[in-house]
Amino acid sequence: MQEISDFLVFVMHKHQNRIAEPKLLDDIAKAWAKRFEEVDRLEVMTNESDSEFKLQ
Repeated sequence: MQEISDFLVFVMHKHQNRIAEPKLLDDIAKAWAKRFEEVDRLEVMTNESDSEFKLQ
């Protein structure tokens, strides 16, 4: 998950250099910050047991 986050930050910074309007930059930064906050709150669930998935 960290690699994905790092990649998205890299892409965001790369494309920010191409955008001239400061308000748009602020909106993009806020949108990405909100997205990262939402991702940080996701719960990671593991499989309890393989036996649940076996055909009976």
